[in-house]
Amino acid sequence: MIEAVVLAFVAGGLVGVSRQLNGRLAVSTSALFASFCNHLVGFGLLTAIGLAIGGLLSDGAFSGPWHIYFGGPVGVVFVALSSWIIGQIGATRSTMLIIAGQVLGGVALDWVLTGKPVSIAALCGIILIVAGVIVAQRQRSAG
Repeated sequence: MIEAVVLAFVAGGLVGVSRQLNGRLAVSTSALFASFCNHLVGFGLLTAIGLAIGGLLSDGAFSGPWHIYFGGPVGVVFVALSSWIIGQIGATRSTMLIIAGQVLGGVALDWVLTGKPVSIAALCGIILIVAGVIVAQRQRSAG
């Protein structure tokens, strides 16, 4: 369990560093160029790892339904938008908005897909996220 928690923290830190680098690159060039560089480096690194450990293309890799391949284009749009947003509102606020969107989206998907009402814990989480965004915006306006 400890390994999973440490891995989650390391992954979160690396995502933060990646967003910061993409944001800085987007400010000096463009969001699309930053997204391109992000995906080029990621593709190269993951291809090298896949070739080194084997199993780059496993049996049945192309047998899935067609819609599973939308993740790539959605990722390109997400990276380009987040690179642009970081230049506009900063890394901390953009990270907060991304996390809030993920939590709200996850709760909404659970509600729509399961048909079950939203739990009290999820509602409290949503309220805390919205309150955090409001407090941060008021501090920005006042300062």
